[in-house]
Amino acid sequence: QVQLVESGGGLVQAGGSLRLSCAASRRTSSIYVMGWFRQAPGKERDFVAAISWTWSGGDTKYADSVKGRFTISRDYAKNTVYLQMNSLKPEDTAVYYCAADRTPGPPLLRRDAYDYWGQGTQVTVSS
Repeated sequence: QVQLVESGGGLVQAGGSLRLSCAASRRTSSIYVMGWFRQAPGKERDFVAAISWTWSGGDTKYADSVKGRFTISRDYAKNTVYLQMNSLKPEDTAVYYCAADRTPGPPLLRRDAYDYWGQGTQVTVSS
């Protein structure tokens, strides 16, 4: 079992930046992709970004709504994945969740492809 712990959420004004972190409880060769999802009140949990976790990989995918503003990255030695969020908008307000996928392959956008989830961290963007 892998535990994921998010941090870095908070309140920021529109146009500002935040960096989210997600630390895995231990290194595991069974994780192939790490991703970020978000869920706004009354809405479904949507894909934000994902990155290949394997040492030789680095493929990334982004939701259209965050391309050019958000960047996902990883620190393999620290078992940590990051989400740098720039030019934040009020519509980015949501609880952000980290997720891990045990299945070999490229980053996927489907929520049900991910096996482990963190507890979430709140991001609030004021206008």
